[in-house]
This record gives sequence, C-alpha cells and structure tokens, in this order.
Amino acid sequence: QLQASGGGLVQAGGSLRLSCAASGRTFSSNVMGWFRQAPGKERECVTVTGWSGFTTYFADSVKGRFTISRDNAKNTVYLQMNSLKPEDTAVYYCAASSRGWGTSPADFGSWGQGTQVTVSS
Repeated sequence: QLQASGGGLVQAGGSLRLSCAASGRTFSSNVMGWFRQAPGKERECVTVTGWSGFTTYFADSVKGRFTISRDNAKNTVYLQMNSLKPEDTAVYYCAASSRGWGTSPADFGSWGQGTQVTVSS
C-alpha cells in the first residue's frame, strides 16, 4: 500500500514537499513515480525514480523545479516542488512499479490515494 501526504494550498512561487510511505518488503526494488491529474485532464507522469534513486525522469514542465528522492530504509519517496505555478494544481499520486522502468500510468501497478495540491496566483 502507498500513502501519500503533504499536499495543500500554496501561493505561486512557493514550495511543497510530498511524501509517499509504502508498506511491504519490496519497496527498495520498485520503480517509484509521481503522477498528477488536473480536472478534465488525463493523468500525467511528473517524475520517476529507479530503485537506487540515481536514475530519474522529469516531465519537461517540472524540470528544474521539482526533485524526487527516496529513502529505502524508510520505504518512502519524496517529491520536492519548488517555484510552484498555478498550472501545477492537481491531485498528485504516487505509484510503484515492480516490473521495471516506465513513465506511463499503465506501467505502474500500485497507487496511493492522491493528495491535492492547489497553487494560487
């Protein structure tokens, strides 16, 4: 199971850090990702990290502003979001893949419940 937290309301230019705590003994071998879904839009990949944390992917829209990190000892993955923009407003989901690398929602078999991020202008 995945439990995401840390969402909230923030002004444009502000920062938030999302956390995703995972249960189970396979976390350290899973590819972990953060996705988001805004109203009326499809779920999109924000960022993905490999099991070691060294391999990462970022959507062009968040490059240079968001970072992803993981603490395998704590079974937790983080999403640090800086310089937030109103267009970052969405429900953010963490997801896990036990089948290897991917950036499509279909590549991820386990999902958290989502946490709302709202950025005001």
